Amino acid sequence: MGSSQTPELVVDGHVATITLRRPAQANRLEVEDLQRLLEHFARIDADPAVLVLRIAATGRTFCSGFNIGSIGAEEVDAGTLFAAVADAVEALRPVTIAAIQGGVYGGATDLALACDFRLGSSAAELFMPAARLGLHFYRGGLERYVTRLGLDVAKRLFLTAERIDAAEMKAIGFLTHLVAADQLQARADALAATLGDLAPLAVLGMKKHLDAIARGELDARALADDIAVAAASDDLREGALAWREKRPPVFRGR
Repeated sequence: MGSSQTPELVVDGHVATITLRRPAQANRLEVEDLQRLLEHFARIDADPAVLVLRIAATGRTFCSGFNIGSIGAEEVDAGTLFAAVADAVEALRPVTIAAIQGGVYGGATDLALACDFRLGSSAAELFMPAARLGLHFYRGGLERYVTRLGLDVAKRLFLTAERIDAAEMKAIGFLTHLVAADQLQARADALAATLGDLAPLAVLGMKKHLDAIARGELDARALADDIAVAAASDDLREGALAWREKRPPVFRGR
């Protein structure tokens, strides 16, 4: 077991929640946190009952990225490890939600971008200080910025180290939802419940292939296979029957 400050994983039915727990350090990520996150992701992916992962944080800041002060002092390549964690978030089977209650800085912006949905409170802000630190960002993060936000926005945030507020985060597409600070938890709960009530074969399949399309890596055969599986599923028959009977469907993921 890790320390009481490493990210905590709680699974409740179809929803898993990972909580960052270093509020006194603006939820910066240490090497042990990154390693623990990879362990949590492996557990989540191995549990077919989990359909949604929510990433949240304690305190006023969502996450300030990697602990810059420890760069060069660790026995592992922290940059490679951080990139692996962000890539692992994007590759997760469940639908992912980042609940951003405050500042999101540095590499943490990429962790959030790797999620399928990014809910932000009115207190959220974004800052990418790589250029001020003399740090060249890793490939996966650069690609996510470009594919998800566009080249012009990526250049603006990386090359100028501009700090932007929640309204601007929503305007540029970083946030998928912007809510009042006191409504963030309820909105994240509602979105997780909505996702969990939908047909898993369709939702998880479309998530996977939409991400592949965005990266220019669509596997046409895999897409055709997943379409065929959904077309032959009990869930599709249940969805059609529920539609005719004007009742909520009950999906089983098969």
